[in-house]
Amino acid sequence: MTDPKITLYGAYWCPDCRRSKKFLGEQFVPFKWVDIEQDKEAEAFVLKKNNGKRIIPTIVFEDGSFLVEPSNAELARKLGLTTEAKKTYYDLIIVGGGPAGLTSAIYGAREGADVLLIERSALGGQASITVGLDNFPGFPEGINGQEFSERVTQQARRFGVELLQAVDVERLKEENGYHEVYTSDGKHYHSRAVLLATGASYRRLDVPGEDDYIGAGIHFCATCDGPFYKGAEEIVVIGGGNSAVEEGLHLTNFADKVTLLVRGDKLTASQIAIEKVTEPDSKVVVRYNTIVDSFEGQDSKLKSVKTRDTATGQTEELHPAAAFVFIGQQPNTEFVKDYLKTDASGFILTGHDLEHVKTKDALPFETSVPGIFAAGDARHGSVKQVASAVGEGAAASISIREFLRRG
Repeated sequence: MTDPKITLYGAYWCPDCRRSKKFLGEQFVPFKWVDIEQDKEAEAFVLKKNNGKRIIPTIVFEDGSFLVEPSNAELARKLGLTTEAKKTYYDLIIVGGGPAGLTSAIYGAREGADVLLIERSALGGQASITVGLDNFPGFPEGINGQEFSERVTQQARRFGVELLQAVDVERLKEENGYHEVYTSDGKHYHSRAVLLATGASYRRLDVPGEDDYIGAGIHFCATCDGPFYKGAEEIVVIGGGNSAVEEGLHLTNFADKVTLLVRGDKLTASQIAIEKVTEPDSKVVVRYNTIVDSFEGQDSKLKSVKTRDTATGQTEELHPAAAFVFIGQQPNTEFVKDYLKTDASGFILTGHDLEHVKTKDALPFETSVPGIFAAGDARHGSVKQVASAVGEGAAASISIREFLRRG
């Protein structure tokens, strides 16, 4: 976050400001955040730029140009990202640019398929914002998630995969033996096969105040938002699994103390992660049997976290600089929930898991609609690990090759 070339003028209560901050963070674009509620000179600057109107976010770039209330696609174009495909027909269209989608794209393109990959955010998916991958084979010292994602993306480009970013897929449709893929910018592409590798998003707590302060003290990405709290006395992390523990450890780089609130009576992370967080000199304090009852704020910012001990019933009010929530994931499958068969949680059913829904004999990783496949975190039964997502992407590409071969 050193020497940013972009300045984002906004306010903590502004949802479009939060969206723009999230997008820039996911793209690893350094930027300076200026809250016009706290800086009157900045407010005057915004008014001047917008002909007397107080419009935010106003984003100013190094060359002096600026965007006002930009969509993610507009931001992407300004940053030089590709948001529109070169043509309309492809052998394979992949929705989702995480490890599963990128791996399948590499396999398909290497075998001569014409592949388009559409990603709504940053290439690499959640892997790109992981602090470090210590258990991925081939990297004895581990590898930073951003570097890993960049390497896989470069490999996909080397084989000729066409990559779109900041483009949302809104729906799928089958027509005349082809699959139509419709995007939020009004475009549509068609292909013989589609792979859904849309991944999963972090779950919410669904407690009072959570929606009010997302981006204003409540966050779901330590890599993206942790640096904004450098020098903080305390940060709260909610969750007890691998993500919560690993991200909590990462946040100790910015805060004097990280308090980990765990619903149960033990951590469910890997033993190595648990050992790190419970070392005598660790800056992480673990509180078990603790749930969040509500979040409260002042001046549009998070000010307190109200907790309750489930064993004793005792309540307490914490005053951290920020709260980070890591309590599991939900699949990014909303746009196909009425089109494909899913389980009760929305994860896509494939292969043998379709036997009870009376569909045809599906290939491995094939969904209830012939020619549409799924891999990675969005698929029912997936393991939710980077290495397994890579494996699923490779395996799905074999099934896709068989489907395309059949004609």
